[in-house]
Amino acid sequence: MSAPAQYVPSPTPDRAKIGRALISVSDKAGLIDFGRFLAGRGVEILSTGGSAKALRDAGIKVTEVSDHTGFPEIMDGRVKTLQPSIHGGILGRRTDKTHAAEMAAHKIAPIDLVVVNLYPFEATVARGADVATCVENIDIGGPALIRAAAKNHDFVTVVVDPADYAAIQQEMEANDGATTLALRRKLAATAFARTGSYDAAIAQWFGQQLDTPFPSRLAIGGSLVQSLRYGENPHQRAAFYSDGSQRPGVATARVVQGKELSYNNLGDTEAAYEAVAEFDQPAVVIVKHANPCGVAVGPDLKTAYLRAFRCDPVSPFGGIVAMNRPLDAPLADELAKIFLEVIIAPDATEEAQAIIGKKKNLRLLLAGGLPDPATPRMTFKSIAGGILLQTSDNGHVSRDALKVVTKRAPTAKELDDLLFAFRVCKHVKSNAIVYAKDGATVGIGAGQMSRVDSSRIAAWKAEEAAKAAGLSESLAKGSVVASDAFFPFADGLLAAAAAGATAVIQPGGSMRDAEVIAAADDKGLAMVVTGMRHFRH
Repeated sequence: MSAPAQYVPSPTPDRAKIGRALISVSDKAGLIDFGRFLAGRGVEILSTGGSAKALRDAGIKVTEVSDHTGFPEIMDGRVKTLQPSIHGGILGRRTDKTHAAEMAAHKIAPIDLVVVNLYPFEATVARGADVATCVENIDIGGPALIRAAAKNHDFVTVVVDPADYAAIQQEMEANDGATTLALRRKLAATAFARTGSYDAAIAQWFGQQLDTPFPSRLAIGGSLVQSLRYGENPHQRAAFYSDGSQRPGVATARVVQGKELSYNNLGDTEAAYEAVAEFDQPAVVIVKHANPCGVAVGPDLKTAYLRAFRCDPVSPFGGIVAMNRPLDAPLADELAKIFLEVIIAPDATEEAQAIIGKKKNLRLLLAGGLPDPATPRMTFKSIAGGILLQTSDNGHVSRDALKVVTKRAPTAKELDDLLFAFRVCKHVKSNAIVYAKDGATVGIGAGQMSRVDSSRIAAWKAEEAAKAAGLSESLAKGSVVASDAFFPFADGLLAAAAAGATAVIQPGGSMRDAEVIAAADDKGLAMVVTGMRHFRH
């Protein structure tokens, strides 16, 4: 059997003149002005449905697709552009003699511009529509048209975003109605990215419906929110994409004021906002380098902030402050006293905005709501050659789930603080140790290679905070302590006891649990185990 003949492409022109356009859009922004421009240059416009009506109502001459193809729309409009006379007009290579002959023989007219954007599937899912409605908003003809035009970009211009109308107009005006290959290639890349992200959204939705979080093939899509000045460091490039989920946070927030957000700002702000959403009472979380350096609840935001700030009065400078209530004037007055990078809240009073407005570089983000910590979602991490995918840590430990393992049971007040501290611990980088008292952190040890080091650092932080507050004894005195994972040895627990802690919460499960429990009993500590670990790497 002989090998197939090698395909030799026909020559590609730099300039491709637009004589006929197919327009079918759900997003009609800028449509009328663009349609007028095309008609003014003598371009024949093929269209259908709502797009044709909008253009016609504006006085723009339109040829219905069904009139062009000689075949009516059928199946409630599901089949209208899936026709050889449409796809042949898009896919035919103009300089290929065979293609040209076949187009002539079958009376297929070339289509030089394809303007298509897709049924709003992502928006339909985001508003909580039922399964049938979501399925009906899966576009079939649109992606087929886009992909055909993008494949044949040597001759065909494709546009999927109204923001690109202006570039096409400029090129047509400069090139006697033609576009350049460079622009067509750029638009083709944009088109394939759009259909790719669209299919990814559909695949993810189906996975959620079928409860298959880890499919055999992973599809990830997103839309560019902004290109960032740089990544974690100035020599790294970075950008911010939205996954379209509309989870309240930095992706949904309205930026009221301030400098452009950086890569690090975005990550730290998200960490702060996810942490503060854990609490029902008015709460404030202060984050520095992705770690909480102070967390507190209180009767009002100002009180909560002052108690959170007392935990570490040094680290908040240049940090992020998040709250779970609308920013008010009393808190805004306090925040204006120090240098901060970002403030994020569900909303803010006009008075608070005016106060923060005096600090022009300070970013103020209003997210419009709070994320639900219990909502399951996926998190990603890249490694060489692949992606790590996991469900988010939405684990929650209730009072009833705690198991007392020491001779002394914690008091009701200690239990409240233990649950508070363990909830904070979930948002601190491992190894994590959190001292808390009266609904406020008083010492945090994060990201150490050994748990005893985290215990010592947290205790030292509590001592330094006490000195800064003019107190004679450590803030850890009479506090409780939380550990994100079990104590592998008794040394970490003994460091907590030496710091003045009276009760401990930890997951349990160490081979030396008996040794740790015995050490707690020896020091008169109350200890409860959760059975749930909160590593955060």
